[in-house]
Amino acid sequence: MLRNHYQIVFILAGTRIVYLCPNLKKLAMSGFNSILKIFLPKDKIFYQLFQEVSVTSLEMAVLLKKMVAERSFEGREQLLLQIEDLEHKNDDLTHKIFTELSRNFITPFDREDIHYLASAMDDVADYIFASAKKINFYRVDPAHETFGKMADLIIQACESIKQAVSELKDMKNMRKITDALVRVNSIENQADDIFDLSIERLFDAETDAKEVIKKREIYQAMEIATDKCEDAANVIESIIVKYA
Repeated sequence: MLRNHYQIVFILAGTRIVYLCPNLKKLAMSGFNSILKIFLPKDKIFYQLFQEVSVTSLEMAVLLKKMVAERSFEGREQLLLQIEDLEHKNDDLTHKIFTELSRNFITPFDREDIHYLASAMDDVADYIFASAKKINFYRVDPAHETFGKMADLIIQACESIKQAVSELKDMKNMRKITDALVRVNSIENQADDIFDLSIERLFDAETDAKEVIKKREIYQAMEIATDKCEDAANVIESIIVKYA
């Protein structure tokens, strides 16, 4: 060891790291914190980004419900533009999550789970946007009760995901998380039932083949949005099983 230098040894991820410091007091005040900063998990940024994604997805779901209730094509078109802006915002937030994942040596939970959760939540936004686009593109009058029921279920699922994500940071209220996840599963089952019944009625009542194809695609996109909410819930369940 160099004279008047202090040797500091710490173990990180099984690796022995030796640091030679000429001034231990000065190190304690500033240097050591700077060195360790790159190894500390950025918990706050990940939780914050996930929370923002969940809020934005819920806002998109609410706008989709408004779009379904809007009778004029022009009004629906304006709502679609708002949904599209939020979808782009969610894409940016998801990209930030992946960027933070590549920057940080230590993460609040498994890197794979962070990636899976970000991808699943991004898919939720994508299919809400896809549903809105199909309604607008096909110029379908979405006043049919099935569209409204599906939109309500998407809102409920997004609300439950938002609630579960908000509790991930400290995982103190496990009952609140598990209740939210159970609701998402129940909502997805309801969406499946509504989808099946709607397709059956569509083929029975609709004589225009084009209308059958258009409405079926919209029903399907909305139902997949609830599937993606369930995918996100499954990832959250995996996280709490590992870390709670």
